[in-house]
Amino acid sequence: MRKIVLLDGKTLGKLNFDLLKEFGDVKYYDTTKPEEVIERIKDANIILTNKVLLNESNLKEAKNLELICETATGFNNIDVVYAKNNGIAVTNVAGYSTNTVAQHTFATVLALYDKISYYDNFVKSGQYAKSGLFTDVTKPFYELEGKTWGIIGLGAIGKRVAKIAEAFGVNIIYYSTSGKNNNSEYNQVSFDELLCKSDIISIHAPLNDKTNGLINYSAISKMKKSAILINMGRGPIVVESDLAKAIENNVIAGAALDVFEVEPMKSENPLINIKNKENLILTPHIAWASVEARERLFVEILKNIKAFYNGEIRGRVEL
Repeated sequence: MRKIVLLDGKTLGKLNFDLLKEFGDVKYYDTTKPEEVIERIKDANIILTNKVLLNESNLKEAKNLELICETATGFNNIDVVYAKNNGIAVTNVAGYSTNTVAQHTFATVLALYDKISYYDNFVKSGQYAKSGLFTDVTKPFYELEGKTWGIIGLGAIGKRVAKIAEAFGVNIIYYSTSGKNNNSEYNQVSFDELLCKSDIISIHAPLNDKTNGLINYSAISKMKKSAILINMGRGPIVVESDLAKAIENNVIAGAALDVFEVEPMKSENPLINIKNKENLILTPHIAWASVEARERLFVEILKNIKAFYNGEIRGRVEL
């Protein structure tokens, strides 16, 4: 019987992992430390992993390994060159989280734009009850209508964000980090032009040599003082220490991050103890993780495994 090992199932939440039993004997682990990998995968035919690092040093001990299933889109935690050279197939899943990442983008934008944190606290703290007024306009907020929304990375998620944003009456511009993405529906601009013109900037780009550290203090300083920055791409695209400094100095109006340079973020991260906390929203890499998205992801993983053993190429990571 095939042996299937799920190394970090806790990252996927509550799903019906019993469905994996169709393919063999399943060993489930909530999390796996680096020093535990070899022992856990040594007899495996199939490995499922989200963030556990699989490289030559541990994969060479897995003599029976046939298939590695990345339970996400990004597969930089897997040494795909070693896998290919040793006849190990690698699959991933793309497109499952487009809707939920776009939704989370708007959840954070609207929370920042409407000053939800401040006004929620104003009511819950009892200040509203004591105010003597039916309303409070201490913190000015503005409409999205007529604003310019700059998108960095106009892939599937970026396009979905653009479509939804249009319903709010915003003007869409975008910057292609690769220089290869041309879209006739929207106005492509240079990076500097996007920084200068945008009222909202949202990042939906992959991490690579061109995007690593792209949003530093110099870049942020070119943004409008009233602008907000949203990162739903990859953490290292934004230099967090520079962003913290910019928020504290009111260089921009606010920011929201769902991804970080190091995950989980370190306790000494400058964003945690920042002043002007109401101008910053931080969520723990959950934009992808609606119930529906996780269920779609798992269904696709099952299909990838079934296809592999039927001799079909599906969801295959190719070099």
